[in-house]
Amino acid sequence: MIRGSIVALVTPFNESGGVDFDALKRLVDYHITEGTHAIVAVGTTGESATLTHQEDAAVIRAAVEYSAGRIPVIAGAGSNSTSEACQLTEAATKAGANLILSVAPYYNKPPQAGLLAHFRAVADSTDLPIILYNVPGRTVTDIADDTTLELAEVTNIAGIKDATGDLARAQYLLENRPEGFAIYSGDDPTAMELCLLGGDGDISVTANVAPRLMAKMIEAALENRREDAEKMNQKLIGLHSNLFIEPNPMPTKWALAKMGFMRAECRLPLVALTEKGAIAVADACAQAGIQL
Repeated sequence: MIRGSIVALVTPFNESGGVDFDALKRLVDYHITEGTHAIVAVGTTGESATLTHQEDAAVIRAAVEYSAGRIPVIAGAGSNSTSEACQLTEAATKAGANLILSVAPYYNKPPQAGLLAHFRAVADSTDLPIILYNVPGRTVTDIADDTTLELAEVTNIAGIKDATGDLARAQYLLENRPEGFAIYSGDDPTAMELCLLGGDGDISVTANVAPRLMAKMIEAALENRREDAEKMNQKLIGLHSNLFIEPNPMPTKWALAKMGFMRAECRLPLVALTEKGAIAVADACAQAGIQL
């Protein structure tokens, strides 16, 4: 399995509101150059909620084409409908993804038995490794730790992105996981500590804006070099918080636009970053040594 800093990549849009594939290529090349260890295409930060299924597949195909085997591509392919999640997973598999990121079903609030059945069905729809994605702050649904450990016994369910920020829960999973089952942080503020506890990396929003520093920090934490990791993380703390000062990915796209990679536009119902938010993001970028 992948270890390191995995960027939850934004999806850039052009003036007409379609996917800007030229900007996407620039971003993929940038992450490879800067040392990011893998890319998540069309995850939450990639605005999967407002992409069509055709756009999902096109962005994944493009990320695979542009990366040209230089970096693994993980495809976001979740839904609150099990049949739709399986269809998206099949499409991502055909598009050439290396792994699948599958979010807990949202809105309909399934019980744990429903989560077990849902993810087993998704696993049956592909031969690719699947990373579960637990983000109850967005989905309301929470994959219980014991449910995660039961799913970890499924052959191609290979890890979890834990975005709860609860290090006690992460510790429990780390102590009880089967061999080879990866635990990734999905919460940038606590990612360093999770990796120092024995986790496998971070699926990161911050890495969009500070990929090299984020990669080096996570590498240090994975190697148990706490002092080095803490020094680098101190520079990143502002980004960890201020990239969420307004709904993700509005702040991240604003920063990337100022860095010259893409336009800042998100799809409705997300809108432009406010002036107050822009000041906070600019301050955080300066703290991290990023010139806008």
